[in-house]
Amino acid sequence: MSLGYGCSCFAANDFAAGGWDARLQLGDAVFEPGTNRRVGFVFLSGREAAEVMSEAGRFFLWEGRFIGEATVVSTGS
Repeated sequence: MSLGYGCSCFAANDFAAGGWDARLQLGDAVFEPGTNRRVGFVFLSGREAAEVMSEAGRFFLWEGRFIGEATVVSTGS
């Protein structure tokens, strides 16, 4: 498994609610700004974060500001 870019992820578009650190599983793919892509996420805090994001159905990526949104399509359980 090749882990690439890492950022904080939040179940709501509000960083005050608290979030989790994650790494994206990008493989060899280049992820350009403005593109849509199906990627895997590894939450560094474990199952709790994955369950919260899965229940929310979508989550937001944070790097000094909200930079993207992800839709949960499979938990891979």
